[in-house]
Amino acid sequence: MVYSLTMSPFSLYLHIPFCKHRCGYCDFNTYAGQEDLIAGYCRALQSEIAMLAQAAGRRLPVHTIFFGGGTPSLLPAALLDEIFNAVHQAFEVSAHAEITLEANPGTVSRAYFQDLRRMGVNRLSMGVQSANAGELRLLERQHGYGDALHAYKWARQAGFDNISVDLIFGLPYQSLAAWQHNLDLALRLHPEHISLYALTVEHGTPLHKWVNRGLLPMPDPDLAADMYEFTMQQLGASGYQHYEISNWARRRGDGALLSSSHNLQYWRNQPYIGVGAGAHGLLEGMRIANVLAPAAYIQRCREAPPRPFPKTAATVNAKTLSKHTQMQETMLMGLRLIEEGVSRAQFESRYGEDMQQVFAGEIEPLRARGLLEWAGPQDDILRLTPGARILGNQVFMHFV
Repeated sequence: MVYSLTMSPFSLYLHIPFCKHRCGYCDFNTYAGQEDLIAGYCRALQSEIAMLAQAAGRRLPVHTIFFGGGTPSLLPAALLDEIFNAVHQAFEVSAHAEITLEANPGTVSRAYFQDLRRMGVNRLSMGVQSANAGELRLLERQHGYGDALHAYKWARQAGFDNISVDLIFGLPYQSLAAWQHNLDLALRLHPEHISLYALTVEHGTPLHKWVNRGLLPMPDPDLAADMYEFTMQQLGASGYQHYEISNWARRRGDGALLSSSHNLQYWRNQPYIGVGAGAHGLLEGMRIANVLAPAAYIQRCREAPPRPFPKTAATVNAKTLSKHTQMQETMLMGLRLIEEGVSRAQFESRYGEDMQQVFAGEIEPLRARGLLEWAGPQDDILRLTPGARILGNQVFMHFV
């Protein structure tokens, strides 16, 4: 199925590729030492946003906005304000839109958070990563845990009542007890949302080189599995719902789960717009990718001619997805959702085909191995079994 401009709503991702220092484990499209490009980059973002609106021919409805990076909190408030103005001019932003900004401790202040609230940011994703000074040094993070505590306090004082905390586990030399302590300290903050990721050694990163040279041991997958098992138990006992492989959320007073609406758009394989250097989008049945380097992005947004929607001057790759590929990706992403899984009825409504027939060769063997199960009314939901949550990648690869 192809998403047309009549379908709504969309999610909007804005990539901010700048960092004070590029961490040794990071393989994202980020750059250190290019702060002199920030002002020109922000102007280029505004240009690309305007191009999209012009090419679409109308203000597309947007219900989530996410500033990711990189370090979005490096942007001065005045430049962020200009970007927000461009977004509201170009898109029909929902009055109840979830607007998230990734904030790194050590780059923020109480006044900065107050400015963010004034602009309409209503959710923060804080990259705490660890409470252990040695682990933060190993990760090459540029903050201490004290910085994270100050940032968290300032955010609360500024009125943020929806904060997500990111932590990394399975580090070289990290013990189970050390991870349990990190998790305990995070829980004492009472964040609304927690994202937890096992450290992966990505090819081409400094971490990968250090491991290959024997300077660091490869992370122990069995120990990381023990950490994950403990985490599931501890967070469940602390009132958090495990709604996605790596994500947990609390409920508001009215019972609503404070999950990431923006990321749910990805996991449900729904259309999203990506602007910025290296940003990706999924629009009109096409996967869109922008040029990677910030300087090249600025130049293309300044000089390249407009292009038909959903492409922009910054687009370097646009691939039309076949129906079968879209169905595969719906399975791949949807099975990350712990309770929600993939609805057979919704799948048939969306693609006009029976999920169980399309993927019989994948579903039945995985069910026989106890990795997938049918659940919900009339067994409509296909999802991971509790025992398969730790083996998710082994399941997902069958649908690619």
